[in-house]
Amino acid sequence: MTRYRSLGFAIAMAFATSLCFAQKSENVQVVKSATENRDDILIGGQPFTSFLYPDSLEKPVLYPIRAANRTVVTRGFPLAPNAGEPTDHPHHVGLWFNFENVNGLDFWNNSYAIPANKKSLYGWIRTDRITETKSGSTGILAYHANWVNQKKQVLLEEATRFEFSASASQRIIDRFTTLKADTDVTFNDAKDGMLGLRLAHELQIPANEDQQLTDNKGNVTTVKGGTDHIANGNYLTSAGKTGNDTWSTRGVWCKVFGKMGADSVSIAIIDHPKNPNYPTFWHARGYGLFAANPLGEKVFTNGKSSLNLKLKKGESVTFRYRIVINSGDKTISIAVLNKLASEFAGK
Repeated sequence: MTRYRSLGFAIAMAFATSLCFAQKSENVQVVKSATENRDDILIGGQPFTSFLYPDSLEKPVLYPIRAANRTVVTRGFPLAPNAGEPTDHPHHVGLWFNFENVNGLDFWNNSYAIPANKKSLYGWIRTDRITETKSGSTGILAYHANWVNQKKQVLLEEATRFEFSASASQRIIDRFTTLKADTDVTFNDAKDGMLGLRLAHELQIPANEDQQLTDNKGNVTTVKGGTDHIANGNYLTSAGKTGNDTWSTRGVWCKVFGKMGADSVSIAIIDHPKNPNYPTFWHARGYGLFAANPLGEKVFTNGKSSLNLKLKKGESVTFRYRIVINSGDKTISIAVLNKLASEFAGK
């Protein structure tokens, strides 16, 4: 009898997994703003996210990002703050891609909050053109940008392609980014990189104590804890790590999940086998920073090993990531995430 029950459970799980992949895809529209450096991505005629690249931002971002149930899963601050949400780390905006130490220049931590007399220590990613847009069952948006210092001297040229797809309860962003060196470049191992996402308040992990976070220049940021009754999130990696134990560990994928309103909402980041230093390290913090960083090895291994990726002038490197956002009565399963990772590995 136990054997038949187990068989029945396995069949049910297989059916549930196949059902998830059988959902009808929804139409994706990519719409250019007539007045701003912004492209809007609509799914089924409803806003999903926007690609923002104004001169007032130190990097291009996708912001805000919504689940299929229209819940915004990214923090509002600093562009559109919500009452009661954390206001630390003003450089955490939506979904972005950059790094803390490129030839000693910090692209990650740059924001409006950096004093003018320290700006020379920080890099800027300036988008100069949109190279492709396409609507359909898969929406496409591609752009070119330059990673520059404050004198606008180019270190890296970036070519990024987003592919957006969706079903009734799921949203997927596939990102392909190639960086070409305009001069000899070293990505010195650092903790702050590379694909970053700042989570909505609800998806943070509840914390009882304040956290003091110090960057590589000695700047201290305090994240308050102890009085938060909104945060209810948690992390899980493909290697089985959970909560704050996720930080600095490797995994093919990592998901954050929690309740937002009546629904279970999850966001998963999936690594690609062709990425440098696969599987990636997770720079996943309980206070709401969710990042995949393959180039932080020296930090994440406490100095036991290092990478320090180097590119000669004219050489390039490509990074590929899949972001999966789900909403509904249950969080996305390990089986489905493994299947999505396997599918993405073939792209």
